[in-house]
Parts: sequence; structure tokens; C-alpha cells
Amino acid sequence: MFAFVAAVTPGPSNAMILSTGAAVGAWRGITCPIGASLGMGVMIVLSAFGVGEIVAAAPKVVIAMKVAGSLFLLWLAWQIVNAGTFEADAQGRATGFLQAFLFQWLNPKGWLVALSAGSTYLVPVQYNQISGALWMGTLFAAAAFPAGMLWLATGALMAGLLRGERSARRFNIVMALALAASVVLVWR
Repeated sequence: MFAFVAAVTPGPSNAMILSTGAAVGAWRGITCPIGASLGMGVMIVLSAFGVGEIVAAAPKVVIAMKVAGSLFLLWLAWQIVNAGTFEADAQGRATGFLQAFLFQWLNPKGWLVALSAGSTYLVPVQYNQISGALWMGTLFAAAAFPAGMLWLATGALMAGLLRGERSARRFNIVMALALAASVVLVWR
């Protein structure tokens, strides 16, 4: 339940998936939620192996990641607010497998979920570390995919409404503000 709720709630990845669905539709955009869910699964596995603990134990690394993640999210918000209509800019808005997979490593919500999931649900005495980490990564990837598909389908359904310049501009502003507001999560 935690994995699905963490995956389906609004955040930077879901904004990216929604925008991809609106730009190219559900079928052509399916590689975006696949990449995001597998990226999240790999992040969970590595976090469960202790990479997350190493990162969290190094305050300077954490600060650098927060700054880099914040700047990246603000840059994405700027790109979204200045984007054109969906018809004119469909290919530029489509995020593929590799970009979505790698995006997880700069996604502050993803890191918060990975660190809290490992420390909350992976009990070392109860599981072998390797099988426990793989189980958690698989579970999170499996929960993230249908959540991502919901966002992709929502974007695809909204596409017809976003073809006009005025409606696309409003959507771009709302998505950019939501993405910029997610920077607050980085500094909590």
C-alpha cells in the first residue's frame, strides 16, 4: 500500500509522465512510466543495500544533492512554462525510457521514498539483505508502473483539451508551478 501511494501521489516524475501522455498519447508514451518505475525499483534496491544510508550520512553530499535537485526541478519548471502548444512541441515533451529511468536519481520525492521505505520496511533480521532489497525493489517497481500509467492516461485524455495556445499555456503554468513547489519537499 505504501509503495502504491508513494508512487501515485503528485511529484516530479508524475508531472513528467502526465506531460508525456498529453504530448504523445498513452501508447507512444508508455516507455516513460516503464523507465520511471524501473528507475525507482533500482533506486530502492541500491538504497536497501546501504547506498541511501551512505548518502544520508554525508551531510555535504546531501546538501549538494538538494541543491542540484532543486536547480534541476526549477530548470524543468522554466522549460515547461516556456513551452509552446502540445501540437507544436509534442516530440520535445515526450520523455523516453532512459530519461525517465535516470530522472529518478534527481527526483527528491524518489529519494525520500527510497530512504524511508528501506528504513521502515526492510528489517535486517527478518530478511536476507539481498533478497529483501530485491523484493522491495520489485514491489516498488510493480507499484510504480500502474501509478505511472494512470498519470500517462490522464495526460493522454487531457491532450484534446490542450491543443489551443491559451489552454496549453495555462496547463504549462500550472504544471510548472506544481513542479517548482515540489522543491519545498527537498528542503524538509
